[in-house]
Amino acid sequence: MKAGRGRGIALALAGSVLWGASGIAGQILLQDRGVTPEWLSAARMIGAGLLLLLMDGAQHGRELFAVWRERRTAAMLVCFAVLGMVGVQYTYFAAIALSNAATATILQYMMPILVILWTAFSEGCRPSGRVLAALVLAVGGTALMVTRGEWGTLAISPAALFWGLLSAAGAAFYIIQPRPLLARWRSSLIVGWGMLLGGLFLSPLAGLFTPPGQWDGTAYGALAFVIVFGTAAAFWLYISSVEYIEPGEASLLNSMEPLSSLLFSAVFLGMTFGAAELAGAAAILAAVLSVSRQG
Repeated sequence: MKAGRGRGIALALAGSVLWGASGIAGQILLQDRGVTPEWLSAARMIGAGLLLLLMDGAQHGRELFAVWRERRTAAMLVCFAVLGMVGVQYTYFAAIALSNAATATILQYMMPILVILWTAFSEGCRPSGRVLAALVLAVGGTALMVTRGEWGTLAISPAALFWGLLSAAGAAFYIIQPRPLLARWRSSLIVGWGMLLGGLFLSPLAGLFTPPGQWDGTAYGALAFVIVFGTAAAFWLYISSVEYIEPGEASLLNSMEPLSSLLFSAVFLGMTFGAAELAGAAAILAAVLSVSRQG
């Protein structure tokens, strides 16, 4: 293996593991400390957005504000921030608050299948047999996870399932909508502005300056981890990996996110998962890996 390729793989894996770990830190804040999904989403986006913009500005200087010079691109960026960034962040934390980080992460990980289905229908072509098979596998895996193999009953609340699936849809929009922007501008620039604006948009609803819940050293540490390592650093590692490996390879390595979330949930939160839940998680991962490998 070439040194550059090995570095790229290591960067992508590190970013994915940090993303998975951030869900665990978020679960501590949401379930153990009583922080609301709205507040945590706003704080995470503002903090991480500022960090990403500072890092981008240090490298590219005055180009930091170039995206705002055209009315059309500015409008697209605002749309991305309000609908894409707020959508994916808030729904994810809402799903964690109602279930757990591992379940929310795996449900959100159905996003690539939704993206491929949307692309197929928007381009007027039928999904391939592989995509349809992957869809069946993903739906079956989700059913196993949310019922634990006991058909007719839900192991998580209907609200948790709703927010988890909505998180996958929000993540799909997050991927599809900003493609014209990402074709012209750096991903760190677009995501940095999107996070900052999305956090500011959500702030009035979240009551940003009156943090809810109980705050102690653990809570502050978890919040710092979510912002610095689980968001800004994770994203920076991930986009840095594509300097050494193909984007498709990086997306495949992103499968470590739900797997690490399962592992961290078991190790740090003492959670246990039955055979049906593990089989469901494996089915969803297999479906995503299958469609990611095509083409």
